[in-house]
Amino acid sequence: MPLPAPSHHTPDRTLLVGCGALGTRLGRCLAADGGHVFALRRTTGGLPSAFAALAVDLQSPVRAELPSVDAMVITLPPGGPGPGPASAHRQGHDGGYLASLRNLAAALPQVPSRVVLVSSTRVLGGHTHGRPLTELDAPSPVGPRATTLLDGERLAAELFDAHILRPAGIYGPGREMLLRKVLEHTPVQYARRTNRIHEDDLVRTLHALVTAEAPPRLLHAADRAPAPLGDVVTFIAGRLGFPPPPAVEPAEATGTVLDGTRLLDLLGTLEHPTYRSGYGHLIAARSGADSGQSQGTW
Repeated sequence: MPLPAPSHHTPDRTLLVGCGALGTRLGRCLAADGGHVFALRRTTGGLPSAFAALAVDLQSPVRAELPSVDAMVITLPPGGPGPGPASAHRQGHDGGYLASLRNLAAALPQVPSRVVLVSSTRVLGGHTHGRPLTELDAPSPVGPRATTLLDGERLAAELFDAHILRPAGIYGPGREMLLRKVLEHTPVQYARRTNRIHEDDLVRTLHALVTAEAPPRLLHAADRAPAPLGDVVTFIAGRLGFPPPPAVEPAEATGTVLDGTRLLDLLGTLEHPTYRSGYGHLIAARSGADSGQSQGTW
C-alpha cells in the first residue's frame, strides 16, 4: 500500500522579497531544509552567504527578469521595499508600496505556485467592540498606513493569488519596544486592548504557510493571551525589578482583541502562547547576556 503524500514540502526555490530580519530567519530555515533561497532587497549587505542575493529597488521598473521560483514571501513594509536607504522614487501616498508589488509582478517569469504576503492586523483597527475578532471579520482600516496595507492585500491576491498573513504586534530579540518603555518609565495607555506574536512563532507560521499542503488563505498571527497593555507592562516591570510605568489618563479602551484559533490549528502549539512566556524568556535571555559583561545593556 503506498504511503500517503507528506502534508509539508519545502519548495526547491523560494524568493524572499524584502528579506529583513523576519525573511532572513525564514530563509535560514528553508535553506536548512535543503531549499534554494533568493533574497531580494535594495541593499544586500549582511545577508547569509547561503542566499542568492538580488539587489533590486522595486519602486522602479525592474530591468532584469527575476529567477523562476516555486514559492515567494513578500515582507515589504508600506513606504519602501525592504532594508536599504530610502529610494528617490517614492510614488503616491503609499510610498510606492503598490507600485512595488506591480513592478514585482512584471519582473517575474511566472507567478510561483505559493505566494505569501505579510500584512498586519492593523487593517482591523477600526473595530471598537471587545469581542475577539476572527479571520471572518471584515477589515476596518483607520489611517493611511492601514488603508495601504489593505490595498496591498487586495492587489497581492489579484496579482499573485497570495495567501495573506496578518501578524499582531511582533516582539522578541531586537523587538523590545515595551521593555524600553518600562525602563524609561514612559507613560502608556493601560486600558488599550493589545495582541502580540513572538518572532519565533511568526517564523514558524511563515514556514508552515510556505510548506503546508493546504494552508489557510487568510491568517491572523496572534498568541493565546490578548491583554490590556497595562497587564503586559506591569508583568514586564515585575520581571525587570522596576516600578510599572505611569498610566495615561483618561483611560481609553481602544484597540482590538484577536482570536488566534486558526493559527493554533495550523501550528498545533506555540513556543510562546502568552506574553508571560515570551517576555519572561526574553528578559531571562537578556539578563543572562548581561551577567557575562562588565556593563549591562539595559
